[in-house]
Amino acid sequence: MIKVENISKRYDSIQALDDIHLIIPEGSCFGLVGPNGAGKSTLMKILSGVLQSFNGEIFVNGHSVMNERLKVKKLIGYIPQDICLEETLTAKDNLMYFGSLYGLKGKDLQDRSEKVLQQIGLKERGKDKVITFSGGMKRRLNIGCALLHNPSIVIMDELTVGIDPQSRNSIFSIIHELKEKGSTIIYSSHYMEEVEQLCDSIGLIDKGTLVECGTMVELQQKYNKPSLFISGEGLDEVRLSVHGQVKAKGNGFLLQSENPLMTLEQLIVEFRNQNIMPRRLELYQPKLEDIFFALTGTQLRDS
Repeated sequence: MIKVENISKRYDSIQALDDIHLIIPEGSCFGLVGPNGAGKSTLMKILSGVLQSFNGEIFVNGHSVMNERLKVKKLIGYIPQDICLEETLTAKDNLMYFGSLYGLKGKDLQDRSEKVLQQIGLKERGKDKVITFSGGMKRRLNIGCALLHNPSIVIMDELTVGIDPQSRNSIFSIIHELKEKGSTIIYSSHYMEEVEQLCDSIGLIDKGTLVECGTMVELQQKYNKPSLFISGEGLDEVRLSVHGQVKAKGNGFLLQSENPLMTLEQLIVEFRNQNIMPRRLELYQPKLEDIFFALTGTQLRDS
């Protein structure tokens, strides 16, 4: 459905995106992961047609984002990182306004506004002014404004920054519902656990460059190194290094071994003989955070 070819974007001396190539299949949920300033929002704005000055080309259902912008915009619902609502209006009035921008009118606009209020869990607050809403409620309404015209592609940029867990779960429910309907979703975040939970395939971006792309299973198979995680009193890197390559991780150590099960058995015997009681001793499955760090040397963190 979406084909990104040679996309680059520069802001004065800053290279925001550098030769991005990407294919996103129809009906998939694609996660774009990277630290703040990596280029995620810039790519999202280009995909949605908000940014029109860039090098390269993007095709959505065969339509050029650069040359057929209006056709592409009808297919896309874009939810920016910043909340774009008129706070002096009610929730329904905001939906009615954004729906009219997409060409909805009359009974269709009324019906869609009511349905979206239900979808985002704000049915009982439709007549309340947005200024009275919490941050999470505003975020959900912002999502609703992008769904009025039933877009087949939904672009979501850093939706869960600074919101409470209940609102985050509500947003996840909306995303799962969109996935079940067969919508194509592009979801950017620097929260690895969200992307692991929601997305079918993942792109890792750092300093404007797409450093890796694939499903979580593909990335784990490609970068998985058999390892054990060990933590507890009386443990140090020298003691563990006789069993394999050791590096510190959090409050413990990551021990790489060609045969982790055999190493696990050896450690259990060794710890028992030396009266050492580890707090944790377990097989370790690499996470996106580990893969990203291995590729870029960069930790994902809030700036």
